[in-house]
Amino acid sequence: MGAIPGNIETDQQPPMTVPLRHFVVGLVFLVAGVGVGVGLHLNVVPGLGRLAHVHLLLAGWICITIMGAMTQFVPVWSGATLHSRRLANVQLGLVVAGLSGFVAAFLLVETAWLIPFATLMLVGFWVFAYNIVRTLGTVEEYDVTERHFLGALGFVLLLTALGVLLAVDFTVPTFSRVGLSRSGVVGAHATLAVFGAVLTTVYGALYQLGTMFTQTELHGIDHRLRSVEEIAHPTGVVVLAVGRLAAHAPVARVGGLLILFAASAFCLVLARKLYEMRVERTPMHTRYIVAVGALALWIAVSVPAWISDPLTREHLLGAANAGHLLLLGAIGFVVVGTLYHIVPFVIWVNRYSDLLGLADVPMIDDLYDDRIAALDGALLGGGSALIVGANQLGVAGTPALLGGLLAGAGVAAFVSNMVLVLVRHSPHSIDRIVLGSFSPRPARAPGEANEE
Repeated sequence: MGAIPGNIETDQQPPMTVPLRHFVVGLVFLVAGVGVGVGLHLNVVPGLGRLAHVHLLLAGWICITIMGAMTQFVPVWSGATLHSRRLANVQLGLVVAGLSGFVAAFLLVETAWLIPFATLMLVGFWVFAYNIVRTLGTVEEYDVTERHFLGALGFVLLLTALGVLLAVDFTVPTFSRVGLSRSGVVGAHATLAVFGAVLTTVYGALYQLGTMFTQTELHGIDHRLRSVEEIAHPTGVVVLAVGRLAAHAPVARVGGLLILFAASAFCLVLARKLYEMRVERTPMHTRYIVAVGALALWIAVSVPAWISDPLTREHLLGAANAGHLLLLGAIGFVVVGTLYHIVPFVIWVNRYSDLLGLADVPMIDDLYDDRIAALDGALLGGGSALIVGANQLGVAGTPALLGGLLAGAGVAAFVSNMVLVLVRHSPHSIDRIVLGSFSPRPARAPGEANEE
């Protein structure tokens, strides 16, 4: 898969430093999150380490990557101009500052610090949502991806509001005064985060990417399955969140089953596109295949769990101990696979697209190292299998630790591959990408465009 698809408007994209800044920062949080995860197995992480681990990976890696991807591809796919480049940089700074302080507060058990840092994150995510909504406000008719993205942004607003309330409740008990339990609010918050914001975004993006990068189209039963998912998934997220908030098991059960039903429909659509693929397989496709298998297995083990008790903490993300199957096996592999294309894509468009027909230029998939991609795929796959297997079998100790170490090595290989793409092919240095105008770079040459 080397050519740029012809049905997107690359002229509408923001400067390359804007999305790449998000992706690089997201990779930093990924490394930190994996490090904390391994430290938890070794019992060397202080304080509320598990909460720090979860927020580093979900809010830090996945959500910041989503912020960068939406900032890049909403204008590209929708043919609209990004509402504000300045806000795109402001949103990242606010979320990074808020999340860094939030994680430090967990590790130091300084719960009073959670409130201001949670508020910073809320403002950052709301600025992001505002910027994307204003960008989409110029679009006359929304397609399936845009509808999913708007829905995901709505869930972002709700989950961050609950996050601030949870931070307040750590030091000033609040929920009991209004007849709510903290566990119920945590359940609603997690539901809106994982299934609402993240999974809705993944579905929406893959309706574009799954067809675009397999050179296929939705046809026949695909359209009916998509319609099922578009209705059942957001409805299920809302119903499950409300059921958990109100501690009402029958309502939560209906919501959970709707989410699983929608996931089954989407899983079939993506599996069909991968089966019909008309291009040579790349690391992106391989990771999508793994994600489909993990999602299917998560659905299978979660149905009986959510039928029996959708409210218990053990069933927060499906079956007991199935959290890694969903977050690492399904969502994680989608994000890694997608980054294997969009990071080289952003750089290729800015560095090489104007040279087509004038000079020999590399293909998009030539920008990363195939050998490192194969290595990180094997390490991540093997590590994930050990972690998920140990969780499902209830085996603690060495297998889970070994899985964590293998996954950590896979993450290191993956991150190094992405960094090599930046170092070898980006027209800007990494410090220029991350720090922007604060980078100690040489002055711009006359006539050079400002990419901030």
